[in-house]
Parts: sequence; structure tokens; C-alpha cells
Amino acid sequence: MKLSVQQQIFSQHIARLIFYANSLGVNLTFGEAYRTEDQQELYYYGKTIHVDDGELMLINGVKRTRTMNSNHLRRLAVDFNFFIRGKLYYKHELIDEIGVYWESLSPQNRWGGNFKNFYDSPHFERLMV
Repeated sequence: MKLSVQQQIFSQHIARLIFYANSLGVNLTFGEAYRTEDQQELYYYGKTIHVDDGELMLINGVKRTRTMNSNHLRRLAVDFNFFIRGKLYYKHELIDEIGVYWESLSPQNRWGGNFKNFYDSPHFERLMV
């Protein structure tokens, strides 16, 4: 299946997810969706760009990804912020329910809260078929 078709299905499922979350009383905002290869590389190596008096500096930070093959690069992943009664959460039973719903929409949908090696509740992605 062509990437553009995968992206269209992903977008439709994201729309359904947002409506579902709202029906549970969870408001979503986008954390990160598309990521460039340069940004992915900075995340992978734990680097941050800092600007001081117009000078760019590359500084060490926290490694924010474990792969150079993220679905963010293909526009098939999004990270959300979850607000419940105006408060930001990343771990909550309603978020788990949203993750279950996401994965129920398609066998290609994967939620970061179910990753085997780490918990990434904001992450929702579609795997390529």
C-alpha cells in the first residue's frame, strides 16, 4: 500500500481518536507529529541546539528516541498531550482506554503505552503494511 494511502488512513483514525478522547473527557493537544531526519538524529544522539546571542551551539541532552526509523519521519505517528479537567497527564486510566481504542481501529495501529521495553503513552502510530 502506498505511503500516501497509509497517511490518509492514519489521519482518519487520528480524527476518530480525538473525538473518542473528547467523549471520555480527555482533551488532546499535539506534542509532536512530523519529524525531520535532522531532528530524529538529534533525538537519537541526545543532542539539543541552543541559541545564545545568535550563535548556535550543539549541547548534550537526554536521548529521546531509540531508533532512526521512527514513523514520525513518514508522517505515520503523533505524540499527544492529555488534559483531564484542565490538568496535564501522561499516565491515567482514561489514557489507557484511549490506547486500547486506538489499537482496536486497525491491526496496524500501535500505542506506545503497550511497547514492550518502555512506556510511551503520548505515542500513537500506524505501522506500514
